[in-house]
Amino acid sequence: MLRQKMHHLKDLLVNGNEDVPLDVAALELATIEHPDSPVEPFLQLLDSHATELGERVDEDTDGEEFVHLLNDYLVEELGFRGNEDNYYHPDNSCLNEVLAQRVGIPITLSVVYMEIARRLDRPIFGIGLPGHFLIEYNDGDYASYLDPFHSGRLMSAEDCCELSREITGLDISNDSNALQAVSRRHILVRMLNNLRAVYFRQNEPNKAVQVLNLLIEADPSSAEEYKQRGICQAQIKSYQAARADLETYLRLAPKAHDRKDVEDQIERMKKWLATM
Repeated sequence: MLRQKMHHLKDLLVNGNEDVPLDVAALELATIEHPDSPVEPFLQLLDSHATELGERVDEDTDGEEFVHLLNDYLVEELGFRGNEDNYYHPDNSCLNEVLAQRVGIPITLSVVYMEIARRLDRPIFGIGLPGHFLIEYNDGDYASYLDPFHSGRLMSAEDCCELSREITGLDISNDSNALQAVSRRHILVRMLNNLRAVYFRQNEPNKAVQVLNLLIEADPSSAEEYKQRGICQAQIKSYQAARADLETYLRLAPKAHDRKDVEDQIERMKKWLATM
């Protein structure tokens, strides 16, 4: 049932179909954590937010004023904010819960901004800054970066580079691609990676497997995902699947630094499976 709910998400991840609505794909992703969560009510909630904001702007509202009105509405009026107290809760990666609770992490809060702006034909793009996701408003006349996690604060390119350096230690000031808009597929892969990290942190191998299934479908040549899924499969005692994943890992990464350890794990599984 879960897989049937994710056909838009998988179309974006596997086929790179950028026509798939970002909000729909993100809400389908949330069914990993909330299997019974519907999509339509949250699309309607986004519609409602956009309609209410749309009553305060018109075609003569310039970009700078629109950005301030957007921040005033989402932050001051609705109370959307970064969840600094419980950053690693899985709900922060679930668009349905972010819309319901009005707290989240940088990327999900950015999706809220992007999807409301899209409904109003305003140009807001995702920026995959190392260590922190941002957005950019750019209509050709007015441009600014915004940080939805920190009350939608406005930032220059220099501010963004400094923020990334503070978080990651990396200097991206000479990287011409660091502040380029990213695709919808990129955003969903990054959301999946965030959720994977949360499930690893919380020792939730069953849910981690669901995330890794999607990441492997998105990139079947990525050896690391097979290894991680193999480890998770072993934790939930799916040893046949674990063995297959670890063997695929070694095939895709023949010079893996941990090859001997993985081969030993595979042999132990073979012996255990032979006794069944």
